[in-house]
Amino acid sequence: MAEIRLLVQIASYNTNLQAERGVPQDLVDWLAPTFQVSSFLAREPRAPDVVAVGFQELLPLHMGLSGLSKKVIEDRNALILSQIEEHAPNKEKYVLIAKIVNVGVALLVYGRDDSVGRKVEDVQTQWTGCGPGFMGNKGAVGVRFRVRDDDGGAGEVFTFVCAHLTAHSHKLERRIADYHHIVGSLLFQPTNPSNSNEPSTMFSTSHLFFFGDLNFRLDMPPDHDLAHPSQLANFARLLEDERVREDLKKFDQLTIERDQNCSAFVGLREGEFWKFKCSYKYKLGEVDKYDLKRHPAWTDRVMYTTHTDSPDTPHNSNITNALYTSIPSYTTSDHKPIVTVLLLPKPSLPPSTLTTPRPTPPLLQLPSQYNPRPDPHASLKRYTGKTLDRLVGYCWWLLTILGAGSPVFGLGNFALGLGFWGWWRSKPHVAMDPS
Repeated sequence: MAEIRLLVQIASYNTNLQAERGVPQDLVDWLAPTFQVSSFLAREPRAPDVVAVGFQELLPLHMGLSGLSKKVIEDRNALILSQIEEHAPNKEKYVLIAKIVNVGVALLVYGRDDSVGRKVEDVQTQWTGCGPGFMGNKGAVGVRFRVRDDDGGAGEVFTFVCAHLTAHSHKLERRIADYHHIVGSLLFQPTNPSNSNEPSTMFSTSHLFFFGDLNFRLDMPPDHDLAHPSQLANFARLLEDERVREDLKKFDQLTIERDQNCSAFVGLREGEFWKFKCSYKYKLGEVDKYDLKRHPAWTDRVMYTTHTDSPDTPHNSNITNALYTSIPSYTTSDHKPIVTVLLLPKPSLPPSTLTTPRPTPPLLQLPSQYNPRPDPHASLKRYTGKTLDRLVGYCWWLLTILGAGSPVFGLGNFALGLGFWGWWRSKPHVAMDPS
């Protein structure tokens, strides 16, 4: 790899099951901030070397469970690729490195054609489900690839994971369990060159990016001034003040579990998420009005770490977070999309200083007490979930057809049909006289 610090853009959006209607045709509001903020990194505006775009609730659930996501993801790929090239400061070209979708969780990763895109090797995609019976209504997808050094050395490994965890404030333990299931079952084959032939977790990488609708909420004590439901309207108004948001971060479930309880996301860092307003829950069609049926929360997040980050300083990263924000103008979902721009550190051993090519990629440093292991039953769990996905999806489709677009009416029609059939079977029939 060249000695220049690579620029990575990560975008994530829960599109509320909207399929093709989930994003507007012009994505400038979502993508343009990346190119604007990158100007402070150099004298000239700079396009990112890698762009990763993740979606949750990509399409209606019955379509996702039935495996009917191909058209949606292909349309989304064409739109994103055209938009990042159109808004690139110097009209840089990009190539699709990989795309992966499982039910409604999707990830597309692009590389600049004049930099990373030409050095990518060992591309892998993976998926896992952590819904009921390991179904994919909740879960994660991942993309891993290696970017070789200019001198032919091993280079560095990049791993991107897009996740959608269990919802609702009181299901904190379920979210934590989801995360550990993802760590154990989202497994990748070893990249070449490697000293192992065994599948590895997402942590066997040089750079790790974990993001998506993680669904962690604000867990305020009952005696807090803003905890009572009657204060929701005042709560939403006070979120305009960054000082209030910064004070609220101490109640953020994700921060508490990562930094205090060390129950999840060990080794991962994050930018200052309180700099932007809570990304959930908004009224549909509104730019800046919360749906007060739920307390607002920072459910949509991006975390990261790199191989030069020390486990002794878990709050510090050698990755520079140049931008971390939400995009209020998107109104078709109860979530707002988020985007971050990350400047990676220079390679710890630049190729120009090596007398021989680097033999193996550098890997993350983790705390000595944390040693994530692959789940030996990962494949069984994944394919059990996939089978249930299809069974439920096909039955849902059938009920939708019977109900002329509504599975509820379809279930009613199905019950009426069974009842009529049972009545007809039980009705005595008069035999015909053959004479």
